[in-house]
Amino acid sequence: EVQLVQSGGGLVQPGGSLTLSCKATGFTFRESATKWYRQVPGKEREWVAAISPGGKQTSYENSVKGRFSLSKDTGENTVYLQMNKLQPEDTATYYCNTGNSWGQGTQVTVSS
Repeated sequence: EVQLVQSGGGLVQPGGSLTLSCKATGFTFRESATKWYRQVPGKEREWVAAISPGGKQTSYENSVKGRFSLSKDTGENTVYLQMNKLQPEDTATYYCNTGNSWGQGTQVTVSS
């Protein structure tokens, strides 16, 4: 059974940084692409970023490009979403996804 367990997140001031983690069990991240989404109450979940199975290719939604970055630690079977220069509009619940499996969600709140 594939399980994705997220950690990180929290409250940060505008301009600050956070790192979200997504650790997989029952699955190896080298087998499939990993994506991150975010969702604000009352709105649809939106795609944020993706990393290829090998970890060499990444892509980002325009509003986070240059501020967010993805990386993989194959030894820990974990994908990281580094978020810099956070803004209030980045406030959302963030989810990692691979295939049909989803993490439990992590709240990120950007506020002064």
